Amino acid sequence: MNAVQSTASASSASLDEADIADDGARWAAIAARDARADGQFFYGVRTTGVFCRPSCASRLPRRENVDFFADADSARAAGYRECKRCRPGGLPRELEIVRRACAALDADPQERLTLAQLGEAVHLSPFHLQRLFKRVLGVSPRQYQAARRGAVLRDALAQGVDVTRASADAGFNSSSRLYESVAGELGMAPSAFRRKGAGLTIRYAGAATPLGRVLIAATDKGICRIAFGDNAQALSDSLRADFENASCVEDAAGLAPFVAQIDAYLHGRSERIELPLDIAATAFQQRVWDALQRIPYGETRSYSEIAETLGSPRAVRAVASACASNPVALAIPCHRVVQKGGALAGYRWGLERKAALIDAEARAGEVHVTMQTVQPGTRLERRERASKVNIPPETTA
Repeated sequence: MNAVQSTASASSASLDEADIADDGARWAAIAARDARADGQFFYGVRTTGVFCRPSCASRLPRRENVDFFADADSARAAGYRECKRCRPGGLPRELEIVRRACAALDADPQERLTLAQLGEAVHLSPFHLQRLFKRVLGVSPRQYQAARRGAVLRDALAQGVDVTRASADAGFNSSSRLYESVAGELGMAPSAFRRKGAGLTIRYAGAATPLGRVLIAATDKGICRIAFGDNAQALSDSLRADFENASCVEDAAGLAPFVAQIDAYLHGRSERIELPLDIAATAFQQRVWDALQRIPYGETRSYSEIAETLGSPRAVRAVASACASNPVALAIPCHRVVQKGGALAGYRWGLERKAALIDAEARAGEVHVTMQTVQPGTRLERRERASKVNIPPETTA
């Protein structure tokens, strides 16, 4: 190895946590403007009131004027503002690291990389990679790998590949691991998913409510859909289209107890809906839906607050997307999520319904709503259609 190669190798090597275990080592990283330390700590300069990344190219401060912080939030809490040069509150370098980590995980779904192997691939210590990965994507590298294997499996099964071959191609080295790991994500057994729900029986019932028609559908495991609309036939047609090869059977008597819970909730006789659920979710969607179920009756949260609760403050759009994909209205109360200022954002089942639910919960009373006729091309129709995207304006901030 020549001198140039040796220098390049040294600069790309990961900076271990032990290398910056004390303030002396941190100061040395700042003096060297060592980019490998970026994201592992930040420093504030008392004379300017600004905090920076270790690699910031601004003028080197005097050592006695420097404070060290584990993260950007700690620096802000101490009264420091972000440096406009290195922008320590952003994620430029961190995003690139996560992008490379994802590329390494995507390269071969059959290969199961350990955190140490992944850290070596992107030149970052396993500890900081784990923390950075969750900060940017909201899930751990292990959860990401599981989701990718599930996606490969779904694609193969949807194309008609037999379960044994599809599971092997997706990196499941045993049938027991396959069925333990993905049944929840697919919402059914892999064999049933391959047949697009063939062999699966879904019972459903409809009813009139203050919010219009409601359709409730359930498998043997639990509720798989609660949807609102203006037309009973359109609701049942949508159910059959989504579960194309399943047997969808109307069963008003069997689902009457579930319908009764919805009715009691909408008429202000109950503040809770406790239904067994059978819904497919990615790891991140499940975290969002769990957070929604913890919002107390009569209260709301912003998309940003939910993202912060998950430890991923920049994942506002991902939170909005998870809300939009919620298949069970009320049971997972995505209607309680609003914009920062309290204004309504999108809602899968229409903004009028969302407003009525929030109003009723604030009063602890019955839902009152006047559903307007929505004609194609009208302003209301365009707003209704836009609401189904469920991406709040605050996500652009």
